[in-house]
Amino acid sequence: MGYKVAVVGATGNVGRELLDILAERNFPVSEVIALASSRSVGRQVSFGDDDLTCQDLATFDFKGTDIVLSSPGASVSAEYSPIAAKAGAVVIDNTSHWRMDPDVPLIVPEVNPDAIAGYSKKGIIANPNCSTIQMVVAMKPLHDLATIERCIVSTYQSVSGAGKAGMDELYNQTKGVYSNQLPQEHTNQFTKQISFNCIPHIDKFMDDGSTKEEWKMVVETKKILDPKIKVHATCVRVPVFVGHAESVNLEFAQEISEDEAREALRDAPGITVLDDRVDGGYVTPKDCAGEDDVYISRIRQDPTVENGINMWVVSDNLRKGAALNTVQIAETLIGQYMVKAAE
Repeated sequence: MGYKVAVVGATGNVGRELLDILAERNFPVSEVIALASSRSVGRQVSFGDDDLTCQDLATFDFKGTDIVLSSPGASVSAEYSPIAAKAGAVVIDNTSHWRMDPDVPLIVPEVNPDAIAGYSKKGIIANPNCSTIQMVVAMKPLHDLATIERCIVSTYQSVSGAGKAGMDELYNQTKGVYSNQLPQEHTNQFTKQISFNCIPHIDKFMDDGSTKEEWKMVVETKKILDPKIKVHATCVRVPVFVGHAESVNLEFAQEISEDEAREALRDAPGITVLDDRVDGGYVTPKDCAGEDDVYISRIRQDPTVENGINMWVVSDNLRKGAALNTVQIAETLIGQYMVKAAE
Protein backbone atom coordinates (compact mmCIF):
# COMPACT_ATOMS: atom_id res chain seq x y z
CA MET A 1 0.00 0.00 0.00
CA GLY A 2 1.12 3.52 -0.68
CA TYR A 3 0.98 6.82 1.18
CA LYS A 4 0.24 10.27 -0.16
CA VAL A 5 3.33 12.33 0.70
CA ALA A 6 3.79 16.08 0.37
CA VAL A 7 7.27 17.64 0.39
CA VAL A 8 7.25 21.26 1.58
CA GLY A 9 10.19 23.34 0.41
CA ALA A 10 10.75 21.03 -2.54
CA THR A 11 13.03 23.40 -4.46
CA GLY A 12 15.57 23.85 -1.64
CA ASN A 13 18.71 21.81 -1.00
CA VAL A 14 17.03 19.62 1.60
CA GLY A 15 13.74 19.40 -0.30
CA ARG A 16 15.47 18.05 -3.38
CA GLU A 17 17.43 15.62 -1.22
CA LEU A 18 14.18 14.45 0.38
CA LEU A 19 12.73 13.64 -3.03
CA ASP A 20 15.90 11.80 -4.07
CA ILE A 21 15.98 9.72 -0.88
CA LEU A 22 12.28 8.85 -1.05
CA ALA A 23 12.94 7.45 -4.53
CA GLU A 24 16.23 5.75 -3.61
CA ARG A 25 14.72 3.93 -0.63
CA ASN A 26 11.52 2.96 -2.48
CA PHE A 27 9.37 4.64 0.13
CA PRO A 28 5.80 3.30 -0.32
CA VAL A 29 4.11 6.25 -1.98
CA SER A 30 0.86 6.40 -3.88
CA GLU A 31 1.45 10.05 -4.77
CA VAL A 32 4.18 12.61 -4.14
CA ILE A 33 3.38 16.32 -4.20
CA ALA A 34 6.02 19.03 -4.41
CA LEU A 35 5.09 22.22 -2.54
CA ALA A 36 6.92 25.53 -2.53
CA SER A 37 6.36 29.27 -2.24
CA SER A 38 4.40 31.14 -4.90
CA ARG A 39 7.56 32.26 -6.68
CA SER A 40 8.48 28.61 -7.35
CA VAL A 41 5.08 27.45 -8.57
CA GLY A 42 5.44 25.65 -11.90
CA ARG A 43 9.11 24.74 -11.42
CA GLN A 44 10.06 21.14 -12.09
CA VAL A 45 11.80 18.96 -9.50
CA SER A 46 12.92 15.36 -9.90
CA PHE A 47 11.47 12.36 -8.12
CA GLY A 48 13.25 9.27 -9.38
CA ASP A 49 12.60 9.07 -13.10
CA ASP A 50 9.67 11.46 -12.89
CA ASP A 51 9.40 15.24 -12.85
CA LEU A 52 7.04 16.90 -10.41
CA THR A 53 5.56 20.36 -10.91
CA CYS A 54 5.70 22.50 -7.78
CA GLN A 55 2.37 23.59 -6.37
CA ASP A 56 1.67 26.60 -4.15
CA LEU A 57 1.97 25.80 -0.44
CA ALA A 58 -0.30 28.74 0.44
CA THR A 59 -3.29 27.36 -1.44
CA PHE A 60 -2.73 23.60 -1.10
CA ASP A 61 -5.44 21.53 0.58
CA PHE A 62 -3.76 18.93 2.82
CA LYS A 63 -6.93 16.85 3.22
CA GLY A 64 -6.17 13.26 2.23
CA THR A 65 -2.40 13.69 2.65
CA ASP A 66 -0.86 11.04 4.90
CA ILE A 67 2.63 12.41 5.55
CA VAL A 68 4.17 15.85 5.10
CA LEU A 69 7.97 16.15 4.94
CA SER A 70 8.57 19.80 5.70
CA SER A 71 11.76 21.80 5.12
CA PRO A 72 10.88 25.45 4.53
CA GLY A 73 11.93 28.29 6.86
CA ALA A 74 10.97 28.10 10.53
CA SER A 75 8.35 30.84 10.22
CA VAL A 76 6.72 29.04 7.28
CA SER A 77 6.63 25.81 9.25
CA ALA A 78 5.12 27.58 12.23
CA GLU A 79 2.21 28.62 10.02
CA TYR A 80 1.62 25.61 7.79
CA SER A 81 2.60 22.54 9.84
CA PRO A 82 -0.42 22.93 12.16
CA ILE A 83 -2.66 23.38 9.11
CA ALA A 84 -1.41 20.12 7.62
CA ALA A 85 -1.71 18.32 10.96
CA LYS A 86 -5.26 19.59 11.47
CA ALA A 87 -6.15 18.19 8.03
CA GLY A 88 -5.07 14.73 9.21
CA ALA A 89 -1.47 14.49 7.98
CA VAL A 90 1.51 13.64 10.16
CA VAL A 91 4.12 16.36 9.69
CA ILE A 92 7.83 15.54 9.96
CA ASP A 93 9.44 18.93 10.21
CA ASN A 94 13.07 19.75 9.48
CA THR A 95 13.07 23.34 10.74
CA SER A 96 14.05 24.62 14.18
CA HIS A 97 10.57 25.84 15.10
CA TRP A 98 9.11 22.71 16.73
CA ARG A 99 12.18 21.01 18.17
CA MET A 100 11.87 22.16 21.77
CA ASP A 101 8.08 22.05 21.93
CA PRO A 102 7.36 19.62 24.81
CA ASP A 103 4.43 18.16 22.88
CA VAL A 104 6.52 17.44 19.75
CA PRO A 105 8.91 14.45 19.75
CA LEU A 106 12.47 15.16 18.56
CA ILE A 107 13.65 12.03 16.81
CA VAL A 108 16.79 10.29 15.60
CA PRO A 109 15.63 6.75 14.73
CA GLU A 110 18.88 5.07 15.81
CA VAL A 111 18.66 6.81 19.19
CA ASN A 112 15.06 7.30 20.41
CA PRO A 113 12.57 5.68 18.00
CA ASP A 114 10.07 4.91 20.77
CA ALA A 115 9.54 8.65 21.31
CA ILE A 116 7.77 8.83 17.92
CA ALA A 117 4.62 7.71 19.75
CA GLY A 118 4.30 11.27 21.03
CA TYR A 119 3.37 12.54 17.55
CA SER A 120 -0.31 12.08 18.37
CA LYS A 121 -0.32 15.15 20.62
CA LYS A 122 0.09 17.66 17.79
CA GLY A 123 0.51 15.54 14.68
CA ILE A 124 4.06 16.87 14.31
CA ILE A 125 7.47 15.20 14.66
CA ALA A 126 10.63 17.32 14.71
CA ASN A 127 13.91 16.52 12.97
CA PRO A 128 16.90 17.71 15.03
CA ASN A 129 19.66 20.08 13.99
CA CYS A 130 22.18 18.51 11.60
CA SER A 131 25.14 18.82 13.97
CA THR A 132 23.15 17.27 16.82
CA ILE A 133 22.01 14.28 14.76
CA GLN A 134 25.43 12.92 13.89
CA MET A 135 26.72 13.51 17.42
CA VAL A 136 23.90 11.68 19.23
CA VAL A 137 24.11 8.77 16.77
CA ALA A 138 27.76 8.43 17.82
CA MET A 139 27.00 8.97 21.53
CA LYS A 140 24.10 6.53 21.88
CA PRO A 141 26.00 3.19 21.92
CA LEU A 142 28.66 4.64 24.21
CA HIS A 143 26.06 6.08 26.58
CA ASP A 144 24.41 2.65 26.76
CA LEU A 145 27.80 1.11 27.53
CA ALA A 146 29.25 3.43 30.18
CA THR A 147 26.89 6.44 30.76
CA ILE A 148 28.12 9.74 29.37
CA GLU A 149 28.29 12.52 31.96
CA ARG A 150 29.88 15.33 29.94
CA CYS A 151 30.43 16.14 26.27
CA ILE A 152 32.69 18.82 24.83
CA VAL A 153 32.26 19.22 21.07
CA SER A 154 33.85 21.45 18.45
CA THR A 155 32.20 21.39 15.04
CA TYR A 156 33.53 22.10 11.56
CA GLN A 157 30.34 22.74 9.60
CA SER A 158 30.01 23.04 5.83
CA VAL A 159 28.41 25.98 4.07
CA SER A 160 25.51 23.87 2.79
CA GLY A 161 24.15 24.17 6.31
CA ALA A 162 23.37 27.77 5.33
CA GLY A 163 21.52 26.64 2.20
CA LYS A 164 22.20 27.17 -1.47
CA ALA A 165 23.07 30.83 -0.88
CA GLY A 166 25.88 29.78 1.45
CA MET A 167 27.27 27.36 -1.12
CA ASP A 168 27.07 30.03 -3.82
CA GLU A 169 28.93 32.50 -1.61
CA LEU A 170 31.81 30.08 -1.02
CA TYR A 171 31.99 29.29 -4.73
CA ASN A 172 31.94 32.93 -5.82
CA GLN A 173 34.46 34.04 -3.21
CA THR A 174 36.86 31.22 -4.08
CA LYS A 175 36.55 32.01 -7.77
CA GLY A 176 37.15 35.66 -6.97
CA VAL A 177 40.35 34.93 -5.08
CA TYR A 178 41.77 32.97 -8.00
CA SER A 179 40.84 35.71 -10.47
CA ASN A 180 42.44 38.42 -8.28
CA GLN A 181 39.08 39.85 -7.27
CA LEU A 182 39.27 39.63 -3.50
CA PRO A 183 35.89 39.28 -1.78
CA GLN A 184 34.71 41.91 0.64
CA GLU A 185 35.40 41.28 4.32
CA HIS A 186 31.71 41.33 5.22
CA THR A 187 29.43 39.37 2.94
CA ASN A 188 25.78 38.45 2.49
CA GLN A 189 25.50 34.99 4.07
CA PHE A 190 28.37 34.95 6.54
CA THR A 191 29.79 37.55 8.91
CA LYS A 192 33.27 37.30 7.42
CA GLN A 193 34.88 35.93 4.27
CA ILE A 194 34.27 32.17 4.21
CA SER A 195 36.67 31.21 1.43
CA PHE A 196 40.07 30.17 2.84
CA ASN A 197 38.79 31.00 6.32
CA CYS A 198 36.98 29.61 9.39
CA ILE A 199 34.22 31.49 11.20
CA PRO A 200 33.45 30.60 14.86
CA HIS A 201 29.91 31.92 14.57
CA ILE A 202 26.78 30.07 13.38
CA ASP A 203 23.36 31.63 13.99
CA LYS A 204 22.86 34.58 16.34
CA PHE A 205 24.67 35.27 19.62
CA MET A 206 22.88 34.66 22.90
CA ASP A 207 23.23 36.46 26.23
CA ASP A 208 25.75 33.98 27.66
CA GLY A 209 28.12 34.39 24.70
CA SER A 210 27.19 31.13 23.00
CA THR A 211 25.55 31.07 19.59
CA LYS A 212 22.13 29.61 18.94
CA GLU A 213 23.71 26.73 16.98
CA GLU A 214 25.71 25.84 20.08
CA TRP A 215 22.61 26.15 22.26
CA LYS A 216 20.73 23.81 19.93
CA MET A 217 23.35 21.10 20.36
CA VAL A 218 23.05 21.37 24.15
CA VAL A 219 19.27 21.32 24.54
CA GLU A 220 18.57 18.89 21.69
CA THR A 221 21.06 16.33 23.02
CA LYS A 222 19.38 16.49 26.41
CA LYS A 223 15.91 16.04 24.89
CA ILE A 224 16.91 13.18 22.58
CA LEU A 225 19.44 11.22 24.62
CA ASP A 226 19.55 12.14 28.33
CA PRO A 227 18.77 15.38 30.21
CA LYS A 228 21.58 14.64 32.68
CA ILE A 229 24.37 14.91 30.09
CA LYS A 230 26.35 18.14 30.33
CA VAL A 231 27.15 19.49 26.85
CA HIS A 232 29.36 22.39 25.79
CA ALA A 233 29.73 23.22 22.08
CA THR A 234 31.79 25.49 19.85
CA CYS A 235 30.39 25.64 16.32
CA VAL A 236 32.55 26.77 13.41
CA ARG A 237 31.69 27.34 9.75
CA VAL A 238 34.43 26.09 7.41
CA PRO A 239 34.98 26.39 3.63
CA VAL A 240 33.60 22.95 2.77
CA PHE A 241 30.57 22.53 0.52
CA VAL A 242 28.98 19.39 2.04
CA GLY A 243 29.71 17.41 5.19
CA HIS A 244 30.00 18.35 8.86
CA ALA A 245 32.87 17.18 11.07
CA GLU A 246 33.01 17.18 14.86
CA SER A 247 35.67 16.59 17.47
CA VAL A 248 33.75 14.99 20.33
CA ASN A 249 35.26 14.58 23.79
CA LEU A 250 33.28 12.44 26.24
CA GLU A 251 33.58 11.79 29.97
CA PHE A 252 31.89 8.66 31.34
CA ALA A 253 30.54 7.56 34.69
CA GLN A 254 32.08 4.09 34.27
CA GLU A 255 35.45 2.95 33.04
CA ILE A 256 35.63 2.48 29.28
CA SER A 257 38.59 1.63 27.06
CA GLU A 258 39.11 2.84 23.53
CA ASP A 259 38.82 -0.76 22.31
CA GLU A 260 35.46 -1.17 24.05
CA ALA A 261 34.28 2.11 22.58
CA ARG A 262 35.42 1.14 19.10
CA GLU A 263 33.66 -2.22 19.30
CA ALA A 264 30.40 -0.69 20.55
CA LEU A 265 30.45 1.84 17.73
CA ARG A 266 31.13 -0.85 15.11
CA ASP A 267 28.09 -2.81 16.30
CA ALA A 268 25.73 0.19 16.31
CA PRO A 269 23.22 0.95 13.51
CA GLY A 270 23.93 3.83 11.16
CA ILE A 271 27.64 4.01 12.02
CA THR A 272 30.74 3.12 10.06
CA VAL A 273 34.04 3.06 11.95
CA LEU A 274 37.13 3.78 9.88
CA ASP A 275 39.92 4.18 12.41
CA ASP A 276 43.31 3.16 11.08
CA ARG A 277 46.33 4.89 12.60
CA VAL A 278 48.05 5.44 9.30
CA ASP A 279 48.13 8.30 6.82
CA GLY A 280 44.61 8.69 5.46
CA GLY A 281 43.14 6.13 7.86
CA TYR A 282 40.25 8.40 8.82
CA VAL A 283 37.18 9.93 7.18
CA THR A 284 36.87 13.54 6.03
CA PRO A 285 33.80 15.52 4.95
CA LYS A 286 34.71 14.98 1.30
CA ASP A 287 34.75 11.21 1.87
CA CYS A 288 31.27 11.12 3.40
CA ALA A 289 29.44 13.36 0.90
CA GLY A 290 26.56 11.36 -0.56
CA GLU A 291 26.83 8.65 2.11
CA ASP A 292 24.13 7.69 4.61
CA ASP A 293 26.12 6.63 7.66
CA VAL A 294 27.76 8.60 10.41
CA TYR A 295 31.51 7.94 10.11
CA ILE A 296 33.78 7.76 13.14
CA SER A 297 37.58 7.93 13.24
CA ARG A 298 40.41 8.92 15.62
CA ILE A 299 38.94 7.02 18.59
CA ARG A 300 41.37 7.35 21.47
CA GLN A 301 41.65 7.57 25.23
CA ASP A 302 41.73 11.03 26.81
CA PRO A 303 44.32 10.69 29.62
CA THR A 304 43.56 14.16 31.05
CA VAL A 305 40.24 13.10 32.59
CA GLU A 306 38.97 9.97 34.29
CA ASN A 307 37.09 7.72 31.85
CA GLY A 308 37.60 9.97 28.83
CA ILE A 309 37.26 9.14 25.12
CA ASN A 310 37.83 11.43 22.12
CA MET A 311 36.62 10.77 18.58
CA TRP A 312 36.20 12.38 15.16
CA VAL A 313 32.64 12.25 13.79
CA VAL A 314 31.75 13.06 10.17
CA SER A 315 28.49 12.95 8.24
CA ASP A 316 26.76 14.35 5.15
CA ASN A 317 24.66 17.13 6.68
CA LEU A 318 22.17 17.18 3.80
CA ARG A 319 21.52 13.45 4.06
CA LYS A 320 21.79 12.07 7.60
CA GLY A 321 21.81 15.60 9.01
CA ALA A 322 18.51 16.46 7.35
CA ALA A 323 16.71 14.58 4.56
CA LEU A 324 17.69 10.99 5.33
CA ASN A 325 16.86 11.31 9.01
CA THR A 326 13.48 12.77 8.05
CA VAL A 327 12.71 9.85 5.73
CA GLN A 328 13.91 7.36 8.35
CA ILE A 329 11.46 8.90 10.80
CA ALA A 330 8.70 8.44 8.22
CA GLU A 331 9.73 4.81 7.70
CA THR A 332 9.60 4.15 11.44
CA LEU A 333 6.29 5.98 11.67
CA ILE A 334 4.56 3.85 9.05
CA GLY A 335 6.23 0.67 10.24
CA GLN A 336 5.18 1.02 13.87
CA TYR A 337 2.32 3.51 14.11
CA MET A 338 0.46 3.96 10.82
CA VAL A 339 -1.32 0.86 9.59
CA LYS A 340 -2.86 1.51 6.20
CA ALA A 341 -6.08 -0.41 5.69
CA ALA A 342 -5.98 -2.83 2.78
CA GLU A 343 -7.95 -1.65 -0.19
